[in-house]
Amino acid sequence: MAVAQAPRISLAGSGALLLDGAQASFDEATQELVWAVANAARALEGVRETVPGMNNLLVLFDPLAMDALRLGERLKSLWACTDVQAIAGTQHTISVKYGGARGEDLAGWAAHCKLSLEETVNRHAAATYTVAAIGAMPGFPYLSGLDPRLAWPRRNSPRVKVAEGAVIIGGAQAGIMPMTAPSGWHIIGHTDARLFDAQAQSPILLRPGDKIRFQIAGIET
Repeated sequence: MAVAQAPRISLAGSGALLLDGAQASFDEATQELVWAVANAARALEGVRETVPGMNNLLVLFDPLAMDALRLGERLKSLWACTDVQAIAGTQHTISVKYGGARGEDLAGWAAHCKLSLEETVNRHAAATYTVAAIGAMPGFPYLSGLDPRLAWPRRNSPRVKVAEGAVIIGGAQAGIMPMTAPSGWHIIGHTDARLFDAQAQSPILLRPGDKIRFQIAGIET
């Protein structure tokens, strides 16, 4: 059975509860418990949807069908007792062109890390990333597994337009832009992989638990 410290639970409007399981920094075991509780909670009376985040879980419910306090107690019970099953996520290899006009922060990133461009890119591509959560915009993956040496705090002033396919770094997380949108993350490269297609039968390419390896298609200074 899962053993974990009780999560902090707070109201998120009249029809949602937020479970925060993070103790300090991101933890893979806690994230796996988030996925398991998200699946189990969908069967609870009054629950409309569950949305896993980074070590947290948003549970949307019908306040006419379920009292928030009673639901909170049931969620605490699930958190304490739910078995964590390994998710057999899909393996993805995503080709990336680093630097150049579509990876404009590469040099600054390497300087921040006090590494050469080549070592910075090689470290980024050497890791295996896990899709911890999908959020912020349709298909956007929050990726855990970034080499701690490569972490870089987000920009003080977000860009108003970051292109679809941008490979990005934000704090201790990696990501890929599924569409053109504002972002405060740093742009280190670009991929032609399509993460979101509204017309496709399965619009979103990546799912929580999927694994990603980045393949170096080139490095431009």
